[in-house]
Amino acid sequence: MRARPIALLVWCWVVIVTASQVLAQQPTLDAAQPGSRVLMDAHNCYPYGEWWYDRIDRALSAGTPLAIEQDLTWYRDPHTGKSWPVLSHDRHANGHEPTIQQYFFERVRPIIEKALRDGNGSEWPLITLNLDFKSEEPALLRAVWGLLTQYKDWITAAPRTAHRSTVEPLDVKPILVLTGESDAQQAAFYDAVPVGGKLLVFGAVHTNTRDLMAAPEVIEPAPADNYRRWWNNSWSVVEAGGPAQAGDWTNAKNLRLQQLVAHAHQNHLWIRFYTLDGAASAELSSHGWFRSYNFGSRLAVQTRWMAAARAGVDYIASDEYEDLGAYLKARALVSPAGKDSGR
Repeated sequence: MRARPIALLVWCWVVIVTASQVLAQQPTLDAAQPGSRVLMDAHNCYPYGEWWYDRIDRALSAGTPLAIEQDLTWYRDPHTGKSWPVLSHDRHANGHEPTIQQYFFERVRPIIEKALRDGNGSEWPLITLNLDFKSEEPALLRAVWGLLTQYKDWITAAPRTAHRSTVEPLDVKPILVLTGESDAQQAAFYDAVPVGGKLLVFGAVHTNTRDLMAAPEVIEPAPADNYRRWWNNSWSVVEAGGPAQAGDWTNAKNLRLQQLVAHAHQNHLWIRFYTLDGAASAELSSHGWFRSYNFGSRLAVQTRWMAAARAGVDYIASDEYEDLGAYLKARALVSPAGKDSGR
């Protein structure tokens, strides 16, 4: 196992040398704008039962800025009748799961409070919190909204407008909260907010999944609006069948990736792809990772990470937080704007 960190250091050095050779001058964008930077997105960053409680610590060890995914469901205690949101990959919880307040918000408190004291917002948002709801009970959505209001001074916001087509600028804070594309979530997080009130969470655009290899404008025809500001995609829109059936990386696949990213940014959307892993088979079960997200080798996933970064993907989701984070940090050393001439 000691060979792997050495190999990672060698790979990062190759990345630095290669990127420095192709680096071109690029205009620096506001860090909160789509296309401004490429972030590691810590996929399924919460425990499964009693296992892997250290996932958030692993993610944060990669440094900020980054994204962290938290899956939520609604638990009702059959003895007391009380209910509350918990972090769970399954819809049905047992009540022993951590809460997002305990596991995420209070864990990042020192980071966020220091950022607010320092007042240097050039890298904000430092953390993108990606909410994945496994159930959508109205009470769950209301409870999460109530929790977000408790931390509103930490959270990027925008004024609620009468019409979603009127896009207001963001009041950028250290945390940006994203959520899914469902209309139930829009009802709770946008429609229920009075005009002029603060939006604290931003939804994904609707994706047409009938033909995942259709043209980008067919899969996602709408520009960003005041609530829906990002586009969430499985890797299957790039390579048919996703990571497990990917095969070799080709120029045609690379062009497809670049077209998807360009379409998102032209529509003023952040774009995310999930999930890009390259673990050995033995690592999957020991870490709680899924075969459907696995390219099967280190070289295969590194090739996709590099292609995604060069294309300007805003959020690259992976279970291999440390390795992807190290690559992106090495890349940032020679490409501060998060882009290079290979795009």
